[in-house]
Amino acid sequence: MNEWDGAHSSGAGRKITRRTVLGWATTAAVGLAACDRAAEEDPAVRSEADLIANEAYVFGYPLVLMHATRDAALKSTPINRFQHAESLPTPDRRDVVRMNLDTLYSTAWLDLSRGPIVLQVPATDPGRYWLMQIMDAWTNTIHNPSSVRPQVRPGVPTPPFTYVITGPNWSGALPEDLTPLPTPTPTVWILGRIQVNGAADIPAVRDIQRGIRLAPLDDWVARRVAPADPVEPAEPSKPPAEQVDDMDARDFFDQLCVLMDTDPPAPADEPAMARFAEIGIAPGGSVRGLSDADLADAATDAKHTIDVYVDPQTRIINDWTFDPRIGTYGTDYLHRASVARHNLGANLAEDAIYPTYYGTADDNGTPARFRLRFAAGQTPPVDAFWSLTAYGEDDYLVPNPAGIYAVGHQVPVVPGLDGSIELAIQHDDPGSAVPQGNWLPIPSEGPFSLAMRLFAPRPEAIAGRWQPPPVTLLP
Repeated sequence: MNEWDGAHSSGAGRKITRRTVLGWATTAAVGLAACDRAAEEDPAVRSEADLIANEAYVFGYPLVLMHATRDAALKSTPINRFQHAESLPTPDRRDVVRMNLDTLYSTAWLDLSRGPIVLQVPATDPGRYWLMQIMDAWTNTIHNPSSVRPQVRPGVPTPPFTYVITGPNWSGALPEDLTPLPTPTPTVWILGRIQVNGAADIPAVRDIQRGIRLAPLDDWVARRVAPADPVEPAEPSKPPAEQVDDMDARDFFDQLCVLMDTDPPAPADEPAMARFAEIGIAPGGSVRGLSDADLADAATDAKHTIDVYVDPQTRIINDWTFDPRIGTYGTDYLHRASVARHNLGANLAEDAIYPTYYGTADDNGTPARFRLRFAAGQTPPVDAFWSLTAYGEDDYLVPNPAGIYAVGHQVPVVPGLDGSIELAIQHDDPGSAVPQGNWLPIPSEGPFSLAMRLFAPRPEAIAGRWQPPPVTLLP
């Protein structure tokens, strides 16, 4: 849901951002990021406790960020209650970067410590895509029912689809019509997305949102469920990622210990937890043996590591990059932290992939003109839909008089006589020679990026057998 391109200064005063790293080839990116870190730290002069604190920050960052995001949401919406987006974003919206114009979000934070919660998704019109991404407190996507894969019990072929989300160690009898979705933590984030086909379609999506039900299991069984009034998300005074960045290091580690008592690490994390316990970092514990300055240094270094990290398995094809491993992380803690930092709420690849292109919008001050050409039959292979969105250097939508911020979905692209589709990517209106829907405005100068979103991508897109074509610069 959020993607950040934060930068932290190195010891030499140099800034390296994730955007910079992604502009390099894969091997160079990983190697140079490592070299930059080597210039900042000498393992020979760092104590073992310092190294453990650094690792613990990376390990715990997703949990602390998730709870900061939760706390911001709960200022306007009660626990176990949905909040629904009511409108599509414009360039004026500055609270979240790299927003999409393809879906409206419906989000809810659950507390399963008091018992299971029932989620019901109503019937929708044929062909409308929806996804209910269910994440644990550590940012792992643990369930992902959707219109493409409802993931219901056998014998429930048609909607409404009704699920019951259960917390760790819960046991009990369930009604036959409920599909159980067990979770490893009592804190759960539901990040729902419903396809919207332009501003005129918003009322239809709002009707669907009002039909989504969320209720404690006991109330559901007793039929004590009343429709809830919709809640519009409030804009936080400061984005959660910035709140975490600004935390005092000792406060960060102490909060991590408190949160792990509520949302414990996975069994696979036991070796890491044994190491962290050497400096007091444990569920209900408190960091010890390090000064405030030592902890601040460890946190600063860890944040830099998270910022510039690029997963070695990130694919770079025709200058488009995407990470096929997003969503579940196992014990790859740095990958997990990096995704949380740059793209909190990212989908599993089977639900959506986001090839991203980084470019420069001008040639020595003259606005550049780019083209993206899909050969006949070679548009992004999806079972739902695809789109292409442009962002400025700040990762917000690009203001333009035409009010065009994305193409491919809401405004259909127009194929040529040979069946190919060519998109004009440039600041200035290309005129009548380019069909409506085939022009995507970008800034007049400076860095920009393109996000190609594939919802319900087909296997050939995930595996790399289909490749996005190159973005070409016109002379």
